[in-house]
Amino acid sequence: MRWIIVVLLAVMLVTGCGGNPYLDASLKPAELEGKDKAWFEKNWGAPSGKSPRFFGGETWTYFRIAGGQSGAPLFNFSPNQCQITLKFSKEDKLSSYSYSGC
Repeated sequence: MRWIIVVLLAVMLVTGCGGNPYLDASLKPAELEGKDKAWFEKNWGAPSGKSPRFFGGETWTYFRIAGGQSGAPLFNFSPNQCQITLKFSKEDKLSSYSYSGC
């Protein structure tokens, strides 16, 4: 019985600590202020990939290196690949975003 409680607490801790406060601090205001594609292209550069959305608009994907870990044997550095997805509406305004690996 104790083991189940410990496992549940560990799962809740891991899921509660998800997210990247630095990305949320920059992308949430951009979404609320209605930043457009031109703003992101000027400040973030060209996206790594673009694709059209079914009901209009566009999805942009950025791949960035966000930190990493160095291994002990030869101190090799393995970077964390961060994928940021921005979804724009028909009016070219940021409508939603998501990220993983950051």
